[in-house]
Amino acid sequence: MIAPIGISLRAWLSRVASRVERFALAPASAEPLAALRIGLAAVLLVQAALVAPALFELYGPAGILQGPLREAFAQIELPGIGWLAGRLGPLGIGETSLLAGVGAVYALSLAALLCGFRTRTSALLAWITHRLLMVTADATVYGADLFANIFLFYLVWIPSGAALSVDRWMRGPSRAAAEPTPGARLGLRVVQVHLCIAYLASGLEKASGASWWNGEAIWRSVMLPEYRQLDFSWLAWHPWIAQAAGWAVLGVEIGYAFLIWPRLTRRAVIVATALLHLGIAAFMGLGVFGAIMPVFTLAAFGVPADPRAPSPSRAAPLPDLPRAAGG
Repeated sequence: MIAPIGISLRAWLSRVASRVERFALAPASAEPLAALRIGLAAVLLVQAALVAPALFELYGPAGILQGPLREAFAQIELPGIGWLAGRLGPLGIGETSLLAGVGAVYALSLAALLCGFRTRTSALLAWITHRLLMVTADATVYGADLFANIFLFYLVWIPSGAALSVDRWMRGPSRAAAEPTPGARLGLRVVQVHLCIAYLASGLEKASGASWWNGEAIWRSVMLPEYRQLDFSWLAWHPWIAQAAGWAVLGVEIGYAFLIWPRLTRRAVIVATALLHLGIAAFMGLGVFGAIMPVFTLAAFGVPADPRAPSPSRAAPLPDLPRAAGG
């Protein structure tokens, strides 16, 4: 009696291990990771272009928040531009010059990342310089910056340069098409699971209070002076609209982790998530956040990762058939 139970248990564990291995390591195309790389780099380059005119006001020693005051408001206890300037001061490198150099390296590394040139090195430089700038201007950091820094770190390790990149092109025309690999699948799964956990945690946190159920959170989001883009005071006479919007946000964020996987509902979730963040950009002015989150979802779940079947033109030729008599 014990032996059959042991055999069935081993068989069940073997099936589970096989499914886990197939889920995490089945060879996949690197194109979703390339789309993530290109989309993230493009959004951050646009952000950098918008921030560049105010670089020294935001990050410089004589900017909006100066040295000690900036450090007093800081919540991320990691080295920033000021810390680095203190170590490089004996070499005659001032904080202003260092800031300009870090900004230039950041922009160039993002441009290289966009093209997929020395992809891992570019991702590492972008991640380090982005982190330095985040720590230096901690008072201006919000969710978009945190997500961007996390996903830049992922790009250091995942094979995002294996497709749609200069790195791939430089390997020669015979290797221009990226072969499916287990590493691409594992990297994609890390990104997908991270997004599911993030949306689920955010949705459950919102659902734990009353403000998203009764519409108060929506009212505050569109009426607070720092976020207000349009006049939504008319919502006071139509509170059900704010309430319905709050329910919709909860539905998208909590349902994301469960409905993004089935093919039947995946496209609807991608569209709903994009509309949610575009609404945030339009009605709250959080343009970078509104652009970067749909990029993550579209790259992770909208770009096909399964290996494509060979096209008829690339298929192996059929063997010659024997000719019929008189043919």
